[in-house]
Amino acid sequence: MAAKRKEAAATFDDGMRTLEGLVAELEAGELPLEKALASFETGVGLVRGLNEQLNKAEKKVELLSRSAAGDLVTETLEDEDDSE
Repeated sequence: MAAKRKEAAATFDDGMRTLEGLVAELEAGELPLEKALASFETGVGLVRGLNEQLNKAEKKVELLSRSAAGDLVTETLEDEDDSE
């Protein structure tokens, strides 16, 4: 199960890195039109896939955050940087 979580995280992180690379290439403005359009199309697909992964994660967190009575329990998460 832990390996499955690592695989999903790596896939999301890899997707983000790929997207960031595409954005940097597009922002540089030096790609030929055809390559820019292909990169943009790839980026749109990545954004959709990444959003889907985030939505699934959000639903899972919400499910795990419900009380025994089924009420949604909200908790403030401490930022790791704040604990120093």
